[in-house]
Amino acid sequence: MTDGTPEAEVDIHDTLVRGLLRDQHADLADLPLTFLDRGWDNTLYRLGKDYIVRLPRRQVAAQLIENEQRWLPELAARLPIAIPAPVRIGRPALGFPWCWSIVAWFGGETADLAEPAPSEALALSSLLKALHQAAPPDAPVNDVRGVPIADRAAPFLERVERLRPKTDLLTDAVMTVWEDARSAPDFTDARWLHGDLHARNVLVQDGKITGIIDWGDTTSGDVATDLASLWMLFDDAAFRQEALAHYDPTADEVRRAKGWAVMFGVVLLDTGLVDFPAHVPMGEKTLRNVASDL
Repeated sequence: MTDGTPEAEVDIHDTLVRGLLRDQHADLADLPLTFLDRGWDNTLYRLGKDYIVRLPRRQVAAQLIENEQRWLPELAARLPIAIPAPVRIGRPALGFPWCWSIVAWFGGETADLAEPAPSEALALSSLLKALHQAAPPDAPVNDVRGVPIADRAAPFLERVERLRPKTDLLTDAVMTVWEDARSAPDFTDARWLHGDLHARNVLVQDGKITGIIDWGDTTSGDVATDLASLWMLFDDAAFRQEALAHYDPTADEVRRAKGWAVMFGVVLLDTGLVDFPAHVPMGEKTLRNVASDL
């Protein structure tokens, strides 16, 4: 279990990124280059007005970038909302040890800064219906997303104990939601997932969802993992119910989705209080939305 943001395992800086571009994509190398963000797994640079350069900052993320390069072009073709399938692929060079990508720039802000309109819950449901199709045998494997929720019990409960003195959101009723998900029957068919569908991975412009980003955790597994995003993104219970009715999950998938929402809420709140403050309101919102259904 990672308590806070993992340390970078390679130094990524403007000079390196510019050098990689000149070495492998010389036609783009003279475009303006601006540092954008540094996440758990990747460092991002804006390149010109149309692109983002996405570079893994640690070994575990290197395979996730390769998963995106392999699978996102196929997934993008059938999804109703834009996703960042790579437009160029970079290879190890100049001391940088891993593959990297150039992806399209999408307009909008992340949903933690610009909330989607409540009616966009239906748009997200449509995306999930299109995405959640049978995955091939060689789909990426992820040991923390899409798995039986009971498999995540130990690190989840450790976080809960650390949070109890710091928040009043982990009520007995909310914890019962997680226990109910834990006791629900496991999923029987593994389907494609995004795997990490929180607010910072959803782009919004003028209330509309314009893109779903950061597919590094894409995998096959339990669709409840992604359905949890309805509680992470939308405060209005009526629109959540409309979106669920459109998706038409089983009762057990809904039970597990609410449990995943509790777990994601706990992870976001915990990591936010350690060293990533932007996660705090995301975690609190998720837990409040679960509680509002009780």
